[in-house]
Formats: sequence, structure tokens, C-alpha cells
Amino acid sequence: MNKASTKRFTPTERSWIMYDWANSSYATIIMAAVFPIYFANVAKNAGVSGDVWWGYGSSLATLTVAVLAPILGAIADFHGMKKKLLTTFLLIGLVFTSMMALTDNWQVMLIGYVFSYIGFTGSLLFYDAFITDVTTPDRMDKVSAWGYAMGYLGGSTIPFILSILLIMFGKNFGIDATLAVKLSVGLCVVWWAGFSLPLLFKVKQVHSIEMPAKALISSAFKGIAKTVRDITANKAMLVFMLAYFFYIDGVNTVIHMATVYGSTLGLDSTHMILALLVTQVVAVPCSIAFGRLAKRFGSINMISAAIVVYFLICIVGFYMGITVESGSPNAVATATKLFWAMAVLVGTSQGGIQALSRSFFGKLVPPSRSNEFFGFFDIFGKFAAVLGPAIYSTIASMTGRSSFGILGLIILFGIGFTVIRVGRKQLAIVERQAEAAENDARAANGDT
Repeated sequence: MNKASTKRFTPTERSWIMYDWANSSYATIIMAAVFPIYFANVAKNAGVSGDVWWGYGSSLATLTVAVLAPILGAIADFHGMKKKLLTTFLLIGLVFTSMMALTDNWQVMLIGYVFSYIGFTGSLLFYDAFITDVTTPDRMDKVSAWGYAMGYLGGSTIPFILSILLIMFGKNFGIDATLAVKLSVGLCVVWWAGFSLPLLFKVKQVHSIEMPAKALISSAFKGIAKTVRDITANKAMLVFMLAYFFYIDGVNTVIHMATVYGSTLGLDSTHMILALLVTQVVAVPCSIAFGRLAKRFGSINMISAAIVVYFLICIVGFYMGITVESGSPNAVATATKLFWAMAVLVGTSQGGIQALSRSFFGKLVPPSRSNEFFGFFDIFGKFAAVLGPAIYSTIASMTGRSSFGILGLIILFGIGFTVIRVGRKQLAIVERQAEAAENDARAANGDT
């Protein structure tokens, strides 16, 4: 590594970061903003609760990936497998996302969403694990944070703005609201596929395990057993994964349910989409800032700060719901303002907490077994993502009041915060080791 490389991104790092730019179009258009609102309206016209079915669909998709993650992660650590598996799940995501634009049936839309989300999250499992192949531990916070920042800047903003323009002004060109949504989905597919090419062509699996093909499956299962033992023996890793399980549950549920929740409350779809555009804009500098502040205050302290912000988000979301449910004359107008406030708060912390979680875990794992460990990292996150939407949908269905669905998230954030603070001494050791590695790298390159 030369002196310049400690400051500038390498071509491999840039190519890896570009996949955040690519896949964030799915996160915004399909998961968060445009398509959930459209789905909720189609389902409502069919006489069903769109938010409830969207929650169940999200839970089913994440459960599927969670079950597959450990074995797929173990297989991906063998030579040449990581890129192949990433490509396979990328194609699944692209094909089923395309299918969602070709139907007007809410059940078929939901099926398409479930499989497209499996492809999306499956590709991220291998993408996240590639971080140990593209950079060094002392640079992981910076590279990971810039990945999320570029995702918000490009994938979440440019296709999102074009989708908003289609929805708001398409009628001037003979494009009705339904066609505008379908074109937005098509734009998502093209963007996601096109900007995935740098990762597919330029990023290579550096760390791997050599193994004959005939022994692949049996060795993978043996590797899983070893990884479980390693995780339970490593106190820092065990503490972090337990905390991550709970707090990322709340984060993912907010991502999945925000607009469909607002749509159920009767908020205007245009206002919600514009508010979420503000989320993406705010998230760009805040994601970078989290990476820089982690250098000064530590990754764990910055993750803890983000969890506190999510406490506020839950409170705002709950109050937004009970305001509408009260039936007061200005209820919807007040709730819309609260949705904007919630969007800004999410923008300040969403990218930061995701980026630092990914990079901190990358510091914990051995590079040659990164995918195997990230498989368990993914399964913790995915099982959590099963729980959150299921809690929301179940409580909303039982009580008939969507506002109560948000209460479960406060508990989950509380547990995550408690675990990470109780175990902060163990986690601080990892941060000191990463800091020492960075200082050694600077000294070796004469960078004072």
C-alpha cells in the first residue's frame, strides 16, 4: 500500500462502493417509497389491508434469506463462489422486480416483491462480505460509510427524483399514475443492473478457502459448526451480534413500513414521497459524518447515538398515528408534518447505523472466512427483520389501530441499546486494535 492509497479510494474500493449506488434504487423505489404506496392503494381497492400483507410479505422474504444465509455464506468462502452467488441473487432480484411492473393483481405483485426482496437481500449478503476483500480493517469505516453515502446520493436520489417527476407530471405527457409507477419500477431495474457491472467485473475474491468441489457441501456444514463455536467464544462478537439483532430489527421495520403505514393513515402519497426524498438528501452528508465521527468518538458510541435517534423516530411515528386516529379536524395535516419530521430524523441516522454496523463487524471477522461470518451476521439481521414487521402487522390487525404497531419497536431499540452499552468494554478492545492497525499503516507509509 503506498502513501496515497491511505487517503484515496482504490479502483477496487470504488467499484465495491458503486454497488451501493446501484442497489439503493431498489431500496427507495420498491421497499420504501413508490411501490409500497401503490401496492397499498391496489390492495385497498381489492378490499384488503395493504400494510398488513406488505408486513407479512417482508417477513416471509427475510425469513427465507435468514434460513439460507449460513449455508450460502459458508459455501461462498470457497474459491470463486462469492461472485457466482452474488450474481445469482442479483439476477433473481432483477427478474422478479421486472415482474412486478407487468401485473395489476395485488397477489402477484406481492409474490414478485417477496422473490425480488430475496434476490436483493441475498446479493447484499455477499456484497457486504466482499468488504474484507476490497479494503483493510483501518479503512472499513470510511469505505462502508461512503458506500451508504453514495447509495443515498445516487441510487436513492436520481432514480427517486425521476420517479417523482413521472408520477407528478407524467399526465402532461399521457402517462397516468399506474403507468408512472410501472415505469419507475423499470427504471429501478435498469439502474440496479447497469451500475452493478463495476462490482461484477472489477471486484475479486481475494480471501478464500481452497477445497475440492466434491467436498464443498460437507465442508460448508463443518464450517458452520466451527463458526458457531467461534462466535460464542468471542465475547465482543457475541455481544455485538445480540445488540445488532434487536436494533437493526427496528431500523429495517422503519424502512419497510414507513410509507405503507402513512398511506394507511390517509397521508398524501406525494407528500410522503417528497419527504422521503428529503431523507435521502439528508442521509448523504450524515452517512459520511458518521464515518468521520466514528474516528473521534468510536463506532460503538456513534451506533448508540443513532439508536437514541430511533427512539425519537418511534415516538414521532406513534404520535403521528394516534393524531390521525383521534379524528380531530386538522389530524391529517398535523400527521403529515410529523411524517416530514420523522423523514429528517431517519435521514440523520439510517445510513450511519447501517454503515458502522457493517464495518465494525468486518473488523471482527477473519478475512478468509468473511462470508461465513457475514452469513451469521445476515441471519441475525434477517430474523430480526422477520420479527419487526410481524409485530407491527399482528398488533395492527388485533387492535385495528396501526399506531400501536410502532410500540414494539421502542422495546427492540431499548434492548439493543442496553446490550451494546453493557458490553461496550469488550467492543472497545476491537476498536483499539483497529486504531492500532491504522497507526501502523500510517507509520509504515511515513504519514504522520
